[in-house]
Amino acid sequence: MRPEIRKDYIQEKYVIIAPHRGKRPQDTIIPKDYHKQLVVDCSFCPQNLASVPSLYRQGSKENWQINVIANKYPSVSLDNPKAYGQQDVVIETPDHTKELEDLSVDHIANLLQAYSERTKEISKNKKIEYILIFKNDGGVAGASLQHAHSQIFATHFLPPHLFDKSQLQQAHKIKTGNCIYCEVIEKESAGPRFVYRDEQVIAFTPYASMFNYEVWVMPLRHVDNITDLNDQERKSWAKILKHILTKISQLDLPYNFYFHQVINDNDQHLYMKIVPRGSVWAGVEIGSGLIINPILPEDAAEFYREGLR
Repeated sequence: MRPEIRKDYIQEKYVIIAPHRGKRPQDTIIPKDYHKQLVVDCSFCPQNLASVPSLYRQGSKENWQINVIANKYPSVSLDNPKAYGQQDVVIETPDHTKELEDLSVDHIANLLQAYSERTKEISKNKKIEYILIFKNDGGVAGASLQHAHSQIFATHFLPPHLFDKSQLQQAHKIKTGNCIYCEVIEKESAGPRFVYRDEQVIAFTPYASMFNYEVWVMPLRHVDNITDLNDQERKSWAKILKHILTKISQLDLPYNFYFHQVINDNDQHLYMKIVPRGSVWAGVEIGSGLIINPILPEDAAEFYREGLR
């Protein structure tokens, strides 16, 4: 297909989908070897956490499966009024050699439960306006340590683009009576970007994907944030997330995933964005804000559908 400009479902964000760009000459070396090696002094291995207080833990102190601790080097903190907030580290497994996709569906569902419990606790602080749950996997994606972990970032400052997005969602609902993302779910369920759907969740590649092989996971139910997910939804979510991350590992790419929560908007529709980091934003992206994506979202969806049962 010829390149085309696509607009985000709701915000004024635009992407140029340009599949032919993937065929252009390329001599940039992108690191591909993210295989883990044992590190004796890894900060997140159990033997080095015996004296570190847990904010939340699944399992015993000596035999935990998931452990949440305070970030030792936070970008925000509760004692800093100029950058107020809280930052947790969620250690996803005691096994240094395991990636998230190597863990069982039940274990991943328990990880979603850990996110939920910490979100509930952090939300009790009335000064907090925004919570972000995110994972960096691989150096290009921002990970500084190999041991499988994710983070919870909470602050009193709501990023302006998220305030704008919240306003646009509310305006759409006032105008139409519908949640725009509920509409998106119905549209993508029968389209070429569809990846997976069961009775609880859906996965699809978004129409205006900003990243190569970007994929979203959403509950079918209109759920505001992760604390509202039930056991069945977490189990379904874990199943498709494991599959998606396994497929990304086949691409040998680092990735990020994240959830947003705007505390004072209780009528959002929860979603997880999973964004492999196979592209480099250069002059056009940095200068204009227009993103060029050489991977057709419809092709990405076909890739993710492979091997699904």
